[in-house]
Amino acid sequence: MVTDGAGIPLHVVSAGANRHDAPLLRPTLAGLDRLAGLPAEVTVHLDGGYTGAPTAALLAELGFEGAIARKGVPAPVQAGTRWVVERTHAWMNGYGKLRRCTERCRQVVDFYLFLAAAIVVVRRLIQQERLRYRWPTRPTTRRLK
Repeated sequence: MVTDGAGIPLHVVSAGANRHDAPLLRPTLAGLDRLAGLPAEVTVHLDGGYTGAPTAALLAELGFEGAIARKGVPAPVQAGTRWVVERTHAWMNGYGKLRRCTERCRQVVDFYLFLAAAIVVVRRLIQQERLRYRWPTRPTTRRLK
């Protein structure tokens, strides 16, 4: 999953269980080509599992700058004590069908994954704008029902 600094998912790639993340880096970052309005210089923040020459070569090929975390050193971009991407994963795992997805058809799995990402985006946009726009009948609770 690729997210922006606020944790909004930009692109998601599905994979089977117990797969290493490094082979999924190319298809995940390739999904950014379809987005318009990316900044000229994009910095990709990765965890320690991406240390190595293949990752550096891929980032150079795609024209991205990479910041790879090291063990024992705090990550450069964090939401509290968690990585932004881990927090977004936790938001998406809150939807039961994704936690218990037993589908074998890849299109169905991708549908549920992108549906959860769309719900996360809508919820984040509502939460960000809740304080900006006010109206007399505005709900007083922050919880979305």
